[in-house]
Amino acid sequence: MAQSTLTDSETEIDLKPDRPWICVVWDDPVNLMTYVTHVFMVVLGYSKEKAHELMLKVHNEGRATVSSGTREEMERDVQRLHEYGLWATIQRADEL
Repeated sequence: MAQSTLTDSETEIDLKPDRPWICVVWDDPVNLMTYVTHVFMVVLGYSKEKAHELMLKVHNEGRATVSSGTREEMERDVQRLHEYGLWATIQRADEL
């Protein structure tokens, strides 16, 4: 019986954890800035100051990363933000 030899690449195991995902909120012409701040406080649990800071980033830069985590967590955040009428998407953190 012949014994096969595995190459280094065949025995290599990817031990890196899954890359993180992010939730991005985009600027829109519909929602008031005060409402967006309120939604960030209610949905994401941010303080008024942090929510206001993120809202200004969305307003001034057109988008802001509002949370990061596993794909499932970010899908949940996007879904909840959609329920409040915000434009939110999910993407890998390293694909900015």
